[in-house]
Amino acid sequence: MPSHLSETLHSANRRQTLAWLGASAAAALAGCAGRPRPAGDADGGEAALADSAWAQTSQLAPGARWEHHVFPQRRITHYRAGQHGGRPALRADSDAGTSAVRMRLRVPAAEIAALRWSWWVDDLNPAFDLSDRDTDDAVARVILAFEGGREHWTPRDHNLSELARLVTGEPLPDATLMYVWDARLPVGTVVRHPGTGRIRKLVAASGAQDLGRWLELERDPLADMRLAFGETPTALVAVGLMTDANNTRSRAAAWYGPLALIRRGG
Repeated sequence: MPSHLSETLHSANRRQTLAWLGASAAAALAGCAGRPRPAGDADGGEAALADSAWAQTSQLAPGARWEHHVFPQRRITHYRAGQHGGRPALRADSDAGTSAVRMRLRVPAAEIAALRWSWWVDDLNPAFDLSDRDTDDAVARVILAFEGGREHWTPRDHNLSELARLVTGEPLPDATLMYVWDARLPVGTVVRHPGTGRIRKLVAASGAQDLGRWLELERDPLADMRLAFGETPTALVAVGLMTDANNTRSRAAAWYGPLALIRRGG
């Protein structure tokens, strides 16, 4: 291991750093950090997920398939495709777990007009705090990973990316934007990840007023990238979904409706 990475590990306690790195990789899952879980596992396998009505109804990129990705030394969140509230949906259940469903793709940023999706959440956990790495869980996340220049990266960002590659086999993406449902923060709030500025969380839904029904959302990812990062990316390279409760050692559950990527001129 290069000396600067070894110093990074030992500076904050190697075991704690690796544990946190797993969470950071999970937060950046859409950017390819993580490991595929074999088809046929307890949550139905990737084949069942990719061929489900929910996956077929999601309109993101021709030929791209959803994968279930897990993270080193982490309990999984269980994802099962089915029907809920009159539409195809993906159920996420986390019991102190963190894993993700993601789709790799490549869409030039200039083609992206909007992203549409829906969430159904019955309960929020007020203990979740997006700004605290010890309680940084979320009942529902839609995560976008972007390609772009790395001129804004700090030495720490480069070190964490290399650590992610060593631990998960893949580096962190250039920028990761996470849409979240938060219990308290107002819609539009941007929260920087406590460990790296290359992951930003944007509150897309807030509070309990929309619980127990389908909440329809539409966002402009390029405008949100400018809001969150002050940058315009070159391409969208992955989309992910994640419900996690590992930091608080609690439970979280959500339904995700089909997603649609709206193209300019489409």
